[in-house]
Amino acid sequence: MSKKGYWVVMLTVTDPEGYQRYRDAIGDAVSRFGGRHLVRGGQVTNPEGSNFDRHVVVEFDSYETALSCYRSPAYQTALRNRVASSTGHFAIVEGA
Repeated sequence: MSKKGYWVVMLTVTDPEGYQRYRDAIGDAVSRFGGRHLVRGGQVTNPEGSNFDRHVVVEFDSYETALSCYRSPAYQTALRNRVASSTGHFAIVEGA
């Protein structure tokens, strides 16, 4: 059985309108690959000093599926809006 795959994202949004365009565009790509948002914004406490204000975790059925979604044309098109409207870190992680 494949291990689940996760997108783990920590961001600071610098352009809310541009970031909203990104959020509007990724829904189709994520759902096509069976992704499920486990964390999407919400209250944050940064006890070790992280300066990111937005955290997102998306679960996929496998690490390979998480990679495929990220590499898909639909996501790559949306990605331009995220890069232009935020700063941060994005990792694709294999589950335990």
